[in-house]
Amino acid sequence: MKKSIIIWCLAALSLVAVIACNGGGHSTEKQQKKGKYTCTMHPGVSVDKPGVCPKCGMELVERDTTEDK
Repeated sequence: MKKSIIIWCLAALSLVAVIACNGGGHSTEKQQKKGKYTCTMHPGVSVDKPGVCPKCGMELVERDTTEDK
């Protein structure tokens, strides 16, 4: 009986530790860049990977898409 109580308590503590360390992912999501690339001459051009602008041929630059709050 005592062993099962101890095992349940350890399981509950480990679950709380995992949830606390994970933090729900809210703070890390805001800090990560989304990886959008855009043309400095054509801001309407937006792609997910680096390359060149299809309109003018200029190299695309990374745009910071994180929200400032």
